[in-house]
Amino acid sequence: MQIEKGLTMPVIRERRRYPYREMEVGDSFWVSEVGLQVMMNTNYRWGKKLGMRFIAREEGGGVRIWRIQ
Repeated sequence: MQIEKGLTMPVIRERRRYPYREMEVGDSFWVSEVGLQVMMNTNYRWGKKLGMRFIAREEGGGVRIWRIQ
């Protein structure tokens, strides 16, 4: 194995903060540069944590999230 020196570490992906806690039924927000499946998984996790339901739809190069319950 060869040891390499002087290489920089890759940048850690920044965690995004989504306004799930502040949302009321019917509210929505739009996210760019994120896939639909990623946001559906995020909706599921936050929904379980907060006792709410969310739905995601692709819209204009991004994803829109609505609180439905």
